[in-house]
Amino acid sequence: MSVTPGEADAALGEIEARIARRPGAGSLGEVCEYLRRTFPHYRWVGIYRLNGAMLDLSAWNGPAATEHTRIPIGSGICGRAAREDRTVIVDDVRVAPEYLACFRETRSEIVVPIHRDGRVLGEIDIDGNEVGAFDGTDRAFLERVAEWLTGPLSSEASGRGPHG
Repeated sequence: MSVTPGEADAALGEIEARIARRPGAGSLGEVCEYLRRTFPHYRWVGIYRLNGAMLDLSAWNGPAATEHTRIPIGSGICGRAAREDRTVIVDDVRVAPEYLACFRETRSEIVVPIHRDGRVLGEIDIDGNEVGAFDGTDRAFLERVAEWLTGPLSSEASGRGPHG
């Protein structure tokens, strides 16, 4: 269920094109939708923006909304990824005491920081419905996606996006 190199290259090209067509924060929702539709093991995809000591949900795509639209960087897997500025993969959220439960069917999670110039801007948060849904190929792919998202996330944070 991981991302193959060929799939990753094609997806990165599509993400680049979507960001070019709709520069700024408006592309974030399109990226979430594309990732979820293209990779079936990505059951819920969200992008959070770091705002002080809080992660604010900027865009998402999935079967339902999450109640966790604001997450303190001291809480949960998302908070740990932002705090430590590193990708975190949890194979089974049911045995991770810090996991903030969103959906009963979620079994695994990957959270990838989005950073620029040595500071965290936000992160990509993806839930999977199978134990061990994510591996090193997902990590490498999503870390490349995060590089593309620095521009749109920066424009939102600076107030140039549609939320500003």
